[in-house]
Amino acid sequence: MTNNVLEMRDIGMVFGEGESLVEALTHVDLDVREGELVALIGPSGSGKSTLLSIAGALLTPTTGTVLLDGVDITTAGEKQRAELRLQKIGFIFQGSNLISYLTAREQLLFIGHLTDMDKHASAQRADRLLDELGMSARARHYPDALSGGQRQRVAIGRALMNDPLASSLPTSRRRVSILRGDARSSRCLRPRFTNGTRPGFS
Repeated sequence: MTNNVLEMRDIGMVFGEGESLVEALTHVDLDVREGELVALIGPSGSGKSTLLSIAGALLTPTTGTVLLDGVDITTAGEKQRAELRLQKIGFIFQGSNLISYLTAREQLLFIGHLTDMDKHASAQRADRLLDELGMSARARHYPDALSGGQRQRVAIGRALMNDPLASSLPTSRRRVSILRGDARSSRCLRPRFTNGTRPGFS
């Protein structure tokens, strides 16, 4: 019995057509086990964001299959994919994308509300995450009163509120180290180029 939370098989992604056709991904296989942190490392244009967008049910691949907690998200309808994103995935964007009129604590509680989490449990989890991220003292501050690093920590807490399979674009050692704190194992994948223009992963 597999304990993979994410399985990607023979993933291909093509953008454009004719002379402007770009093969962003070709024949990508990836398994992510429960509790594992996987970092994609590579140059710009190597397919990292595309692969994460497919894993996070934001994009449908041109070819291949993606199983998220055993659910084939490549054949799921948009309503089911939206529900999966809410319940199973936490996104950490390069920009924090916080809601300007919510405090740091309210950013996390909003996710609890969307996922129908018990109010008491939601408040406890939000407070625990903010404490672990060193943000308890800034919990009632709005985004414009937070530094860039503090906003990013709130965004990490928000992404972890629904206890997800986290899909992320880490751009700093600090963000990777925070995520690694809850991971039982970690590994890095580096893009390899199958020819001059067609990136894959190994």
